Amino acid sequence: MRGFRISGTPARERVKPPNVAGTFYPGDGDVLRREVDAHLEQARTDGPVPKALIAPHAGYRYSGPVAASAYARLKPRAREIRRVVLLGPAHFHPVRGVATSSAEWFETPLGRVPVDMASVRRAREFRFVQKLDPAFEREHSLEVHLPFLMRVLPRFSLVPLLVGSANQVEIDTLIETLWGGPETVIVISSDLSHYLDYETARRIDAKTSAAIVALRHDDVGYEQACGRHAVNGLLHLARRHRLDARALDVRNSGDTAGTRDCVVGYGAYAFFEPAMTTLGFEARRHLLGIAARSIRHGIEHGSAFEVDPDLLPPALREPRATFVTLESDRRLRGCVGSLEATRALATDVAHNARAAASTDPRFPPVEKDELEGLSIKISVLSSPVPFHAGSEADLVDGLRPGIDGLIIEDDEGRATFLPSVWKSIPEPVRFVRELAGKAGWPAGHWSETVRVWRYTTEEFD
Repeated sequence: MRGFRISGTPARERVKPPNVAGTFYPGDGDVLRREVDAHLEQARTDGPVPKALIAPHAGYRYSGPVAASAYARLKPRAREIRRVVLLGPAHFHPVRGVATSSAEWFETPLGRVPVDMASVRRAREFRFVQKLDPAFEREHSLEVHLPFLMRVLPRFSLVPLLVGSANQVEIDTLIETLWGGPETVIVISSDLSHYLDYETARRIDAKTSAAIVALRHDDVGYEQACGRHAVNGLLHLARRHRLDARALDVRNSGDTAGTRDCVVGYGAYAFFEPAMTTLGFEARRHLLGIAARSIRHGIEHGSAFEVDPDLLPPALREPRATFVTLESDRRLRGCVGSLEATRALATDVAHNARAAASTDPRFPPVEKDELEGLSIKISVLSSPVPFHAGSEADLVDGLRPGIDGLIIEDDEGRATFLPSVWKSIPEPVRFVRELAGKAGWPAGHWSETVRVWRYTTEEFD
């Protein structure tokens, strides 16, 4: 077995050498680069950039064109993607649950890929995840993806995970923990049907594709995909995140470089996060009116303003989370909001408007004679997504100033800053540290239990 080796520089660095260079793909770096680039040049790069991919892991002469159709879709955001969470099936070594590697680098003929050790440690917090280097010694299901990733992404770290007997809920939970934001892409490595005649394979693979695109996480079985456990886990999570799934290319070895009497199926699929719905002028005006009426009603009657859902347009009946910010003479007068979408948009605005005027502990309640000079700003939040950060430096490095709202949580407290806070705190380091202070953390606090989410907002006044 080739196993791991200890490189000389720096000392004690653990490097995982390639297993199938020269067989599944060229072992010469220049030849490999040309072959991968040729496949990518033939693939489409238009459309939105996916959050997750399913791509095949066979020899390049068979599955290379199909895999390229997935990876080419990352090109428009190639410089932004800095982490790849890669899950593939364990073909040669029995794995109970999910296996991680102790390697710090994965080597290919194109160079080395660094492993995101912080993410690996986070994965190992789950009981079903174990460090198992022998599972990686002959395995190809992760390795064959690296040259494509290296030719598309200028700089990224890898979270290598081999999936054995884990169920879909476990995989869902693991991926959710490593979900991150725009800097992270999830890749599931899987071929489709194996060793069937051409027409039978096409029929079964079409059925599998329909299940994947429809996010039917119980409908991909043993004979349909070797990476079924990871595939079904992703589909389970994708349904909850309301991802849009699309088949990019579905073929088999009989379509590429093999005979048609016994083929292996390959599919490339992309999963897109839902675009945030933009509210039109009338919807915004309606919400601002509801906020103003709710504040006045609370002052005059001391009770909540009830919104009649039957009188609302559909967009205002959708569950959304909001913040309502009040200002007087350009000074903050109150700000209260929700981080989870548990009520209709209009109802959430009415509730938060009254609360901002009456229960923000930083200010006395708004009086009736202040209403004329009160300005109202509404922020409608996207769904928060987990943001992986192993340290404060990771968090600062991954932020998008002016775009990201941030939620931080630890045993010591929880706090959020809306994206609008960037106007007064434009430096990412200061943004993070002042948010930590808001959560009640001591200066420089960080721990392995810190959790971070990011979100965006649609703001109007």
